[in-house]
Amino acid sequence: MGNIIDAVFIDRDGTIGGNCSVTYPGEFKLFPFSEEAIQLLKNSNIKIFAFTNQPGISRGESTASQFEAELLGFGFDKAYICPHRSKQKCSCRKPSPELLIRASNEYYVNLSKCVVIGDRWSDMLAGDSAGAKTILVKTGAGMDSLGKDRDKWSNMEPNYIAEDILDAVLWLLVPNK
Repeated sequence: MGNIIDAVFIDRDGTIGGNCSVTYPGEFKLFPFSEEAIQLLKNSNIKIFAFTNQPGISRGESTASQFEAELLGFGFDKAYICPHRSKQKCSCRKPSPELLIRASNEYYVNLSKCVVIGDRWSDMLAGDSAGAKTILVKTGAGMDSLGKDRDKWSNMEPNYIAEDILDAVLWLLVPNK
């Protein structure tokens, strides 16, 4: 990409593992290539933040601390989680950029030097609203985001459309990939 990256924000479900639906901690499985992708970012001294909507927390189906422990165990530096359901009308649920802004304020990262990687239109809009670069992965809901859900984010284009999280990270780190 040619410039320095302050941080990478990565969605959970469908991006690093699982599928289009929520799988709770303890049952969630990473894609085989996700560990390598996370390690490549860590080896490049790039901050790695999870940012995820997890409405099951507000329904009592899991806890934020269970999600945080899992994500930190995968190698993330910090997890930013919206625990609310969409009908709760909170300010932190993606596509709002609030989780990105919180991280920026806490870690003093310049969002214009950050990248959002996710599989949903809401990830792309959150990143775009925050001024970050965006990468849509085709895993999880990625193909739906490019197809039947494209009208939800048609006013913007991701900086890159990747096959998966490893392809996304290699695009970021390997010049002329």
